[in-house]
Amino acid sequence: MDKFFKISEHGSNVKTEVIAGLTTFMTMAYILIVNPSTISQGNSQIFNGVFFATCIASFIGTFLMGVYAKAPLAQAPGMGLNASFAFAIIPAMSVIVGNPDLDQITAYQMALSVILLSGILFIIITVLGLREMVVDAIPSSIKLAITGGIGLMLAMVGFKNSGLFIADDALIINFTNFKDFSNPAVKGGLLCLLGLLIMTVLYALKVKGSILISIVVTTVLGYATGVSVLPESFSVNLAAQASDFVNYSLFKVNFDAFTYGGVFQAISTMIVLIISFSLSDMFDTLGTILAVSKEGNLLDDKGNVPFMKKAMLSDAVATTVGALTGTSTVTTFIESAAGIGEGAKTGLSSVVVAFLFLASILLAPFMLLVPGYATAPALIFVGAMMLKNIAEIEFTDITVAVPALLTIFLMPITSSIATGIAFGIISHVLIKLFTGKAKTVKPLTYILAILFVLKFVYGI
Repeated sequence: MDKFFKISEHGSNVKTEVIAGLTTFMTMAYILIVNPSTISQGNSQIFNGVFFATCIASFIGTFLMGVYAKAPLAQAPGMGLNASFAFAIIPAMSVIVGNPDLDQITAYQMALSVILLSGILFIIITVLGLREMVVDAIPSSIKLAITGGIGLMLAMVGFKNSGLFIADDALIINFTNFKDFSNPAVKGGLLCLLGLLIMTVLYALKVKGSILISIVVTTVLGYATGVSVLPESFSVNLAAQASDFVNYSLFKVNFDAFTYGGVFQAISTMIVLIISFSLSDMFDTLGTILAVSKEGNLLDDKGNVPFMKKAMLSDAVATTVGALTGTSTVTTFIESAAGIGEGAKTGLSSVVVAFLFLASILLAPFMLLVPGYATAPALIFVGAMMLKNIAEIEFTDITVAVPALLTIFLMPITSSIATGIAFGIISHVLIKLFTGKAKTVKPLTYILAILFVLKFVYGI
């Protein structure tokens, strides 16, 4: 095992990798329920099918990351991308076929064709080596900004999961009312702050497993104080779920949308959707890999990610497999940073996460016992650690500062890594163009900016 994963060579050990894998899984286990809930929109057959698909696609993608790319990165159906799939792509099928009464299951199966073909396109892009060109076309300041933006994005997700903040039209977000201690959200928020304090102190004292220890302690305190309550039953009708998976999700990709409503109109619309999702997946993954690799000191002597191509290919394959099993785009999760913060440096941690996802098919009720307010401190903590990279950005140059700010700010606000990168690249190109520095911009950077503009024009 040590020879295969080069654990000692990377200055790690099996115990650290296993603990890091457990930590990563705990911070992203929410996807097991959130993803099927988002896509199914109340349809129990789709929910059960997507639940199985989430477990299987996450297992395959993360396992590939571990044994093929040998990277400490975990994969699962991406948040934001699944919402776009549920609220944009599935409804679009009704428009394309010209049938507003198209049943939900058929629309869902037709929408899977977009994900499948975007995954195949992503594979082609990676195999042809276009990925290296894309990475090279991203300005260095934007690359540094990506890390900071993802750090803020992690922190915002953590605060949201903690219950510390609520939606507010005037302020975007607002503190919950801490005077109402009978409110479970307030109690959970206070436990989150306590967990963050424990985590920070233990890490500062160089205690191994500090993030995982904090999660476990906060979880136990939550149940002990009544903030969380154990379910009455841990039973699950596995046979019924498996039946729905086979009948409605597994290999149920439907390509009929390419033939309805006029062949040209249908195909052109579907092509736009496919390219859009492929770009979103690629840049979400690209941004995550660049950021967490820098944070975990996984770059080579030239500052490049040595496992980048294999990681991108693993991601593309996972998206393709995800579509065939019945879920939306699979991407590399920023929560992988929690495991890296715990010391993960090799693919062994990913293998641990992979098998936990596979085990979730049988043990989902137990896997989901860890509440959001217990894992939230890990996201906030790692987010803080990732902010140090923005110190390398040359903010004294306004032509650098503005694109960097847009990249950093828009990621957490839009909950999209790709959107932050898009605005960063577009603004970088425009600013250089109108300040007489057009020749300093690489040709492919111009092409990327145009593609992103087209993506926004079509509203995907």
